[in-house]
Amino acid sequence: AEAEALTKDADGDGILMYMQLMLAHARQNDAPITRETLREHGQDVKLFDGLKSDLTGKGWFDRINAKGAEYGLDIEHYIISAGLEEMIDGCPIRDEFHHVFASKFVYDKDGVAIWPAVGVNYTTKTQYLFRINKGVLNHWEHDKINKFMADDDRPVPFERMIFLGDGDTDVPTMKMMHTKGGFSIAVYDPRFNEKDQKKIYSLISEDRVNFVAAADYREGSALDLIVKGLIGRIAINAGTMPDGV
Repeated sequence: AEAEALTKDADGDGILMYMQLMLAHARQNDAPITRETLREHGQDVKLFDGLKSDLTGKGWFDRINAKGAEYGLDIEHYIISAGLEEMIDGCPIRDEFHHVFASKFVYDKDGVAIWPAVGVNYTTKTQYLFRINKGVLNHWEHDKINKFMADDDRPVPFERMIFLGDGDTDVPTMKMMHTKGGFSIAVYDPRFNEKDQKKIYSLISEDRVNFVAAADYREGSALDLIVKGLIGRIAINAGTMPDGV
């Protein structure tokens, strides 16, 4: 509520104002924010079922990568998040991702956060699809993004992308993915409430997403079947599907 009030008062960006508020509170409490403290918080993130390998079998990434290889595709995973990159870096599955685009701080020589460096919000998320599409894996290089690049030269074509979104800040990106020929899936917490349910229904009725599924990443779940099916469709369209598969 405090961040929201400050954002309205300053007519600012909600993510940047929230990050600045974090720094202000840290200074007031003499508890500096460092990369390490944020990374430690990231280690405690609770993951949805099936993401990590466990005694019941391979995790999501192993299974999806294997399905891609079976269909002649090299799968890459990315994160585009309004959350903090430093926390994501501490997450147990960070190494599964080719690159992370997220909000982050600038640090002084002692490793203490002093200023928001990047704030990723609703509509800025969409630019990162173009960065992935053109192989520009940083926040600062704009010339290459604006320069013409023939579709055949782009490392990751839009029509070979599958975007999974789970929040309000993902809606513009899901819609753009949908219109660019890629695939968007709205995933929701399996324990979702009625308010979430209405939001999910509206995403479908307003034609903003291709699919909706519970965030259950276990083998044989609806999400697992949808993504594997889409990988098959991408392989057929790309001409990489081996004969007899």
